[in-house]
Amino acid sequence: MQVDIRPEHHWLSNLVGTWSMEAEMDMGPEKPKASTQGKEVVRTLGETWVLCEGEGEMSGCGMGLSQLTLGFDPQQGCFVGTFISSMMTFLWVYEKGRLDDAGKILTLDTIGPSFSGQGMARYQDTIEIIDNGHRTLKSQYLDEHEVWHHFMTAHYYRQG
Repeated sequence: MQVDIRPEHHWLSNLVGTWSMEAEMDMGPEKPKASTQGKEVVRTLGETWVLCEGEGEMSGCGMGLSQLTLGFDPQQGCFVGTFISSMMTFLWVYEKGRLDDAGKILTLDTIGPSFSGQGMARYQDTIEIIDNGHRTLKSQYLDEHEVWHHFMTAHYYRQG
């Protein structure tokens, strides 16, 4: 099968490398804020996908492992991917991912278990390339009143 490599596939190479990570999470008004530190190794799968394998120590929760896959689907005209973590049982599927006009921010939409514990909710993750050695990942969810709530910011710093 012939693969049509697009500029969006090349954009994913911004993520390739070994990164240190530090994050803060606000998991709700009745829960304490959490923080984590860890690392992430991002590699390519051919020219079309990146695989991001992370590990981090969550305060009070122990070591967590995660895997994020990202690619660009020319037929759909958008970025797609998945996210799994050893600290949850839900498979997150990203659809309709898009870059901003400056090519710095990738916005990924998904649906997952609601923070309230009842039903499902819309979520949005944004990956921003600050510079060659620094990027961020920010997460927010849409509540039942159609208001977005930011709950996590992670900073990644390229190592070596």
